[in-house]
Order: sequence, then C-alpha cells, then structure tokens
Amino acid sequence: MNQKRWMGSLGTIIMATGVIAGCGGPDSGKPAAGGSSQGGKAEDNKPLEISMVVPQVGEVPAKGNPVEQEIEKYTNTKLNIQWAPSNNYDEKINVMIASGELPKIMVVRYLPNIIASAQDGLFWEVGPLIKNYPNLAAQNQQYYDNITIGGKLYGVPLYREIGRPAIVFRKDWMDAMGLKMPKTLDEWYNTIKALTLNDPDKNGKNDTFGIMLDKKFNQGGNSVLTRMAVAQGGFNEWGVDSSGKFTPTFMTPQFMDVMKLFRRLYAEKLINQDFPALETTDMDQKFEAGTVGIKINGVATNAANIQDRIVKVVPTAQLDIAHWEGPQGIRISGQAGNNGMFVFPKASVKTEDELKKYLNFLDKMMDEPMSTLQKRGFEGKHHKKNSDGTVEWIDLTAFNKEVKPYRDNLLNFETYKVPPLKDTPLAMKGYKMEPEGLKYAIANPALNLTSKTYSERGRELDIMIWDAETAYIAGKIDDKGWAEAVAKWQKSGGDAMIKEYEEAYAKNKKK
Repeated sequence: MNQKRWMGSLGTIIMATGVIAGCGGPDSGKPAAGGSSQGGKAEDNKPLEISMVVPQVGEVPAKGNPVEQEIEKYTNTKLNIQWAPSNNYDEKINVMIASGELPKIMVVRYLPNIIASAQDGLFWEVGPLIKNYPNLAAQNQQYYDNITIGGKLYGVPLYREIGRPAIVFRKDWMDAMGLKMPKTLDEWYNTIKALTLNDPDKNGKNDTFGIMLDKKFNQGGNSVLTRMAVAQGGFNEWGVDSSGKFTPTFMTPQFMDVMKLFRRLYAEKLINQDFPALETTDMDQKFEAGTVGIKINGVATNAANIQDRIVKVVPTAQLDIAHWEGPQGIRISGQAGNNGMFVFPKASVKTEDELKKYLNFLDKMMDEPMSTLQKRGFEGKHHKKNSDGTVEWIDLTAFNKEVKPYRDNLLNFETYKVPPLKDTPLAMKGYKMEPEGLKYAIANPALNLTSKTYSERGRELDIMIWDAETAYIAGKIDDKGWAEAVAKWQKSGGDAMIKEYEEAYAKNKKK
C-alpha cells in the first residue's frame, strides 16, 4: 500500500482530474487532429492514424461502428483501437513494454513499473503542453497533480469524480425487511446476516447473500476494507498526524475491526466462501441476477445502469444508493480522480510535433459534440432533446452496449460540455451524489508523494499485505499470524517506505 496504491492495483486504477489555471488555446483555434496543433503548421488534411490500447469494457465494439465513425469524422482521425481484457490488462501492458511494440497512445495504471518506466524516459512528459489545449486546461489542477511522478506529468488522466464510491442496494429487500443502511460495524453484521439467512427474495431457498466479495476486494482505490474503515473514522490508505508521522491504514484499529467483521462473516458462511478466486465480473453478475442485497464496490452513477439490467431478470427489483456513513457521519474514501491515464511512448511517438497531434485529439474529444456523443450517444437513437435544454434516454440498453465502451475509455466529464439529463430518479440521484461526494472525501496524504521503495518494490509489498488480509479473513492465519505478516512487510521495505513518505511530505510542506 502506498501513496499511489489506491490507484495502483491490478484491479483498480488510479489518477485524477483538475482545473488548470490559465487556459491557452492552439494558435489555430481548433485544428484538425490530422494537422499539427499549438501553432504548428498543418501538413495536410489527411486523417491522423492513431493506434491505441485500452481496457475492454463489456463487448468489444465492432470495427467501423457508427460511434467510431463519428469520432473519426469529427477529429479527422483513423482509429485502430486494441481492446485488451481488463482481467489481465496490466500484464498485457507489461508484455508490450518489454517487447517495445507500443501504440501511439496507451491507457496505463499508476503502478510501480509504470512509474519506473516514466522515470526511465519511456513516455513523453506532457505537463508543459497541457495549457495549450483549452479542454484539458479547463480541468481542475488536482486531477493532474495526483498523477505526477517526481513533480512531472507524463500522461492525461481518464477523469473520474473523486467522491464516487457509494453503496448500491436492494431497496425493495431492505424496506420489506425493515432494514436501514448500516452505520456501525455491528449494524453491518446484523444487516448482512438478515439478508443472507432470512430469505429476502421469498423463494423459500437459502440462495442469497447480504454482500459478496471478489478476489480483488482489498486492492487499490476500490478496496472495500478501506472504504468501510474510512466510514468508521479510519484512514484512506495512509494517515499523517500533526508531527508528520505516516501510518498505513492496515495498522489502525478501525481497519482491524473491519477485518474482524469480515473474518466473522466468512466463518459463519454469511459471505461467499469462494471470494479468494472469484472474478469481479462474476460477482457483479450475481448482484444483477438478483441474489445479493448490497453492492459495496459500487459508484453512485452506476446504479441506474445496474437497475436497467437487473429488472430484466427480476422485474420487481428496486435499487437505491447511499453514501458511505459511519458514527461520525458521511466519510468517503476519496479516489484519485481517474481510471488510468493516457501516455505516449517515445518508441512510437517520435517527435514533439507528433505528440501535439495526439494531445489535440484528446482535447477535441472533450468538445461539446464529442462529449455529448460519449455521455449521451446519438440523438434520436439513444437520447432525445427536451425543450428545457435537458435530454432523456430513449434506449439506455443500446447506449450501454454501443457507446459505453468509448465513454469509459476516452476523455469526458459528466459536468463538462454535456447536456444535463432528465432521467430516472435513481439516475438523477447518482449524478448529484458523485460531485457532492467530494465534500465528504477523505484524501490519501501520500497520493502524490514519491517513494523510491514503492517505485522499486511497491507491487511486491502490496501483494504481501493483500495476501495476508485474505488469509486472515478466510481463517488461514490468526491475530498472531497477521502481526507477523505486518512485521515482515515492515522489514521488507514498509518501514523504509514510511520514512520516505515522511521525508517527501516534510519537503513539500517547506515549499
């Protein structure tokens, strides 16, 4: 775990969005992506060929589909997108880096090997250029600060709201059973037990769970252990006191209490026994099949899409969403503000002029026509316009299949150059909750600090703790075994990492 751990795990990913002060536009206004931007001379109007690798989300879109055609037409590009399965995406990126066979643009996670690759000069530094692209420059500076490496920016974040984490739950089950969203850990236990044992779907079978875990339940920014510990008053990955002393969240009482809760749930078979091997997609399918009461790895704006899918299986299902809340009120594990970042390998992008063309392409993806396409799809097919300036869905199912893969892997922001939605009450609630969540977000103080130990051995140290957490919850080790695992982590580089964070934090405070 470390400054960038919540962005850097195999299953989750990292980085952040922001408002850069001082917008400047390319000299030519909005040059076609096929020509040079930022004052460069346009060579011709030939479409710019762009090879990209991005994580696969849902079905891989057919080549030459209408969405891709519209993007190519507006940006004057020819796209060659490689959709790599998300389950082993990071390994795929590692193989590509090792082979040297790299696309022009690639989405990467903020992982130790990526940090090291950037420091070794594999990717172009883009920080000094961002101000020249009006849409990129209009985002909050914090999003960029969160992905800096040694004070330099090597990529453009796939912007995401920082206060996104939320609980998605079966409102119909909770209401019918007289249950309320839990706040204390005792309430969590009682609620999960009731939803597991008391037949909430009324089918007379013992076939439900209150919650489920997958094999990545404790990794990075989506760690449900961290989310619950933060709600109980704990740290978001790391905490720092008034004297500048850093402590990882897993060494706090709040985190240990959460682990004991999950250990008890597992021992009593109140959570799925196969979680150490269960894929995230398989767990999500269980929820959408109507057999799980609470989804604790969710985000606020996903609830409406899940509702759309679940009613096809369980027509009476009613979902709702809630902020993470504990005894001290709403406390959200703040995320990095991104879902990865676009980087530009020097092996394939040979010159700065070429780099500017690809930055211009990303900038144009945030123009109003492209933002609307990514977030709302095509007028007349996916949405319709209302007289009050809002739009509403015509076919959300088609949008999720045809447009969502592009929305999730290209540049867009719900609150930037996108017409507001008139949607279902659940969807409107989600749109409100995510920006609102920023007020309650607990930050990771180590997020933009540099640790030599983490850069070199962060993945190894992360896995050491993740494996110990899994073993503890599954009853493979006891309190003594957990203490020994933490001590091993400290001796293997954890203590050095703590010291490096403290030194970097002190140095930043002096600036």
